[in-house]
Amino acid sequence: MQAIILAAGMAKRLRPLTDSTPKCLLKAGGKTLLEMTIENILANGIKSFVMVTGYRENMIKEHIAEKFPGLDIAFLTNSDFENNNNSYSLWMTRELIKGESILLDSDILFDSRIISRLLDHKEPDCLAVKCAHPLGEEEIKVIIDSANKIEHIGKQLDPAASFGESIGIERFSFGFFSKLGKILDRKISKENNVNEFYEASFQELYDLGNAMFAVDVSEYKCMEIDTPEDLERAQEEVKGIQHLK
Repeated sequence: MQAIILAAGMAKRLRPLTDSTPKCLLKAGGKTLLEMTIENILANGIKSFVMVTGYRENMIKEHIAEKFPGLDIAFLTNSDFENNNNSYSLWMTRELIKGESILLDSDILFDSRIISRLLDHKEPDCLAVKCAHPLGEEEIKVIIDSANKIEHIGKQLDPAASFGESIGIERFSFGFFSKLGKILDRKISKENNVNEFYEASFQELYDLGNAMFAVDVSEYKCMEIDTPEDLERAQEEVKGIQHLK
């Protein structure tokens, strides 16, 4: 099992906090978001990492070397991070993933049991969904069938018809990830489509009959850090989150 962490972007909505610091190195409760993410992954028995960096990547690498000396991690540099989206960063990892994997955005404050819930799920291709909160235009929403299989995913979906919000933590079988890699490769290498969210490629896989299941993790706290207000709220939210070393 490998963990993929995407951390290339500039996080412009968090300025001025990110003028000199990558978003994943912002702190909540005295620890960086990245430090807590890696600790939660390690606590779930996953020891191998692939990380895509870009903006102020040396700060990220130095932080990991200090906090996690000897960590089994491969870094990939998205040097054009200002002009592409997370689908491009995910595409970069395609040749380094050799088996099952989990994918995480680097700006999430989350309970470690969310990863456990995905790893324990009977279906190897699944993603974490938060259901117990209002949905708006910005959330990545999912619509499911009666078996919790995802039919549609994206920001554009009707909130009233949606099961909940995809929080940015997914689990993939190697077969699913290999197919995803081929779709991303076509879009980026042949179509020069570098500005999509990776969920658009998930949707293409669903449309081709590849199943992925929604896992309701609403009982566990999690939040995405997008704005200075989010970070301020995170200082309180982190107190109620189970975080494992």
